[in-house]
Amino acid sequence: MFAGAGPRPLVDGFQRRITYLRLSVTDRCDLRCAYCMPERMTFLPKKDVLSLEELYQLSSGFIARGVTKIRITGGEPLVRRDIGDLFAMLGRRLGDGLEELTLTTNGTQLAAHADALARAGVARVNVSLDTLDRARFAALTRRDSLAQVLEGIAAARAAGIRVKLNAVALKGVNEDELPDLIAWGHAQGHDVTLIEVMPLGDVEEERLDQYLPLDAVRSRLSRRWTLTDSAHSTGGPSTYVDIAETGGRLGFITPHTSNFCAGCNRLRVTATGQLYPCLGGGEQVDLRSALRSDTPEASLAAALDEALRIKPEKHHFRMQERGAAPALARHMSMTGG
Repeated sequence: MFAGAGPRPLVDGFQRRITYLRLSVTDRCDLRCAYCMPERMTFLPKKDVLSLEELYQLSSGFIARGVTKIRITGGEPLVRRDIGDLFAMLGRRLGDGLEELTLTTNGTQLAAHADALARAGVARVNVSLDTLDRARFAALTRRDSLAQVLEGIAAARAAGIRVKLNAVALKGVNEDELPDLIAWGHAQGHDVTLIEVMPLGDVEEERLDQYLPLDAVRSRLSRRWTLTDSAHSTGGPSTYVDIAETGGRLGFITPHTSNFCAGCNRLRVTATGQLYPCLGGGEQVDLRSALRSDTPEASLAAALDEALRIKPEKHHFRMQERGAAPALARHMSMTGG
């Protein structure tokens, strides 16, 4: 559909070239992580969500403008019906403008999809895993699903897919377990990345009580292990260290203690086709209307140009005040992380 779109690369007002699309396919999730959403979450009506064909058309438009990496996100992307069809369609673009197709998942449905994902060309996935303790997992996610997640991780590995574990570092919840989680992940051959909690959407928990600065975590880890800075990059916001004793790699995503926006190379699109130039900003552009217009190619090109124009230099997350409203009302599951 968008084969004739202009070849102009996506470059924002701060001369950052955009090569990475994080595309949400659903806001729905089969877990209810306490730092992400309330137990009684209200999800979007299915009629508001882009069809798989529209998601593919949108992706093709981004590829035509120089996006080389697409990460499928949610909610939980693998709960979307027929999601394997979208991976198969996008997988055929690998080597044809697209260099990498990947996803972020909570892992609960991964065992059922791992082989199909590998066949589609997915070479690596990120799995969210904050604890290896079954009771703690059930309390944190409000679901007793740790066994399914571990089964999914094993299935991905058996299918030849590299797994990176993402753990949100939570004060007083899993901070005591982080070294063991890292050691377990490295022993299984998985990289691990720690993430500071982000103030998006209203949840029942007090966000300031959850916030654990990763500079303090790194300092504690360095007293236990030998950490050496690494130049490794996956195109995202992580900075990495190699750990001599475990033989593995550890990443840090630090929206609060060390702003990473200077090298931002990504845009995020929700399942309803709303483009957010910044995870921590309220700016948005309606791509669904462009897709469904009488002139979808021209309308999408104009919408992407507008997104580049309004993309801010950096986010302004703050975690300093107890009882403060979230930085943005929308939940992480809407934007796709």
